[in-house]
Amino acid sequence: MIRLLLVDDHPVVRAGYRHLLEQDGDMQVVAQAASVDEACAQFVLHAPEITITDLSMPGSSGLDLVRRLRERDPRARTLVFSMHDTNTLVHRALELGALGFVSKSSPPECLIEAVHCVRDGRRYLSPALAERLRNGAGESQAFDSLTQREFELFRLLSRGESVANCANTLHLSPKTVSNLQSLLKDKLGVHTTAAMAHLALRHGLIPAEHA
Repeated sequence: MIRLLLVDDHPVVRAGYRHLLEQDGDMQVVAQAASVDEACAQFVLHAPEITITDLSMPGSSGLDLVRRLRERDPRARTLVFSMHDTNTLVHRALELGALGFVSKSSPPECLIEAVHCVRDGRRYLSPALAERLRNGAGESQAFDSLTQREFELFRLLSRGESVANCANTLHLSPKTVSNLQSLLKDKLGVHTTAAMAHLALRHGLIPAEHA
């Protein structure tokens, strides 16, 4: 039996995924979480074989969860399941240690197949993502120079979060966040937070309602 932790901030969505996964007969959802902090606590409590996480959640994103779980346990296996599936986000997730990435637009059987692949230690990308990555899709390399902490801060600021909220979410001082904000603008060649938001929107890193 494959023991799973589901991480998504929508309870109804989690219920649907749980039903789908447990219908397979070889999987059991042993814990659920609606945020990164809650997911970390559930991971420690239940030691799931695989954590399936969305990317878009209140506060820190699923990318931060992938990083934190790998830092806690290098053997942690994570699978990203998200509607936010740009090349930049897929590459970031894999670089941080996720073993798979499934777009929420994929057929349901892709998620089942992904869980089995990740359980066996094999990487899985849903077919459309794999094809798009092979073709390159021409996305900008603007974010390649950013560290993961800088990338997370970029996404928070682009969503309109205040410096104080960013500091609280990332466990940094407001002064450090302000310094990183200036560094981000220099690295990305933008001068305002609004310009950062437009850049993030253009690359599918934030929903349109945050632009």
